[in-house]
Amino acid sequence: MTSASSPDKPLDEFSLIRRYFHHAARLAGQDASVVLGPGDDAALLTPPAGHQLVMTQDTSLEGRHFPDDMAASDVGYRCLAVNLSDLAAMGATPLWFLLSLTLPEVNEAWLADFSRGMFELADASGIALVGGDITRGPLAISIQATGAVPAGQALLRSGARVGDVICLGGVTGAGLHGLHLWQQGVRQGPAIAHFRRPQPQLALGLALRGVATACIDLSDGLLADLNHVLMASGGLGARLEEACLPLDAAILRDCPHDEQRRLQLQGGDDYLLLFTLPQGVKLPEACFAIGRVEEQSGIRLLTSAGEIRQLEARGWQHFG
Repeated sequence: MTSASSPDKPLDEFSLIRRYFHHAARLAGQDASVVLGPGDDAALLTPPAGHQLVMTQDTSLEGRHFPDDMAASDVGYRCLAVNLSDLAAMGATPLWFLLSLTLPEVNEAWLADFSRGMFELADASGIALVGGDITRGPLAISIQATGAVPAGQALLRSGARVGDVICLGGVTGAGLHGLHLWQQGVRQGPAIAHFRRPQPQLALGLALRGVATACIDLSDGLLADLNHVLMASGGLGARLEEACLPLDAAILRDCPHDEQRRLQLQGGDDYLLLFTLPQGVKLPEACFAIGRVEEQSGIRLLTSAGEIRQLEARGWQHFG
């Protein structure tokens, strides 16, 4: 890890890195893939034999991707979780990550809590911090995560076929609902817990290798991300069944029916896996079948009243 120097810091950049981001216990538990971790100009890593590397990167900005009053430990956990969710969607085993941290000033209590939350998830997921950068500026966290998958076995968005079953790795809607509750001053409850610390579905991703025809993680909303799969798979369409959309009453119980459906279909920040399975393949435990891939383009909803409604595939937009 390297860093640009800045004035008025109680510790120099190298001391900050050693104090908060040298996680010796984790590196000691790594296999020989980490030849050299933080502390030099760059890391030295050995990829697993017979595997392809899977790399992803996400940048999180204060006030845009996490509230400015969120606990630092939750910020650290959440920022790593969104990257691990991308690895899960590819069926990858997490290996290493790089951290680029921009800080308006040095707050050692914040750094200690941030690194504690981040390493809590890193240790649980088997991923090691191997380098990165610290500099001064508006608070932003950028993480580049690398995983590995046996050659030719990565899950892709582009393999869905007509007749495939569309499946969810859990109940959607908690991410956006949690954000709405947070903005109202609520700090407890299942939706808040999901918003603060989404759980990347790494085990499910591994289980879907060689089984699912397509997979994506739900960050922009069910409709938007399903549309990504359909477009990547040749411009196919889908029919969803309203009666099959899973509902967690503990999370959405305070929402009117129409708002529940909006959150389930359009809400972002769920970080669950959306995947397609060939007909007849057993559905993984705690997952839900919600519809089928069709040849006709577009996404339609079969309502509980038996009507067909055309849906707009729009979710979270970074621009516009």
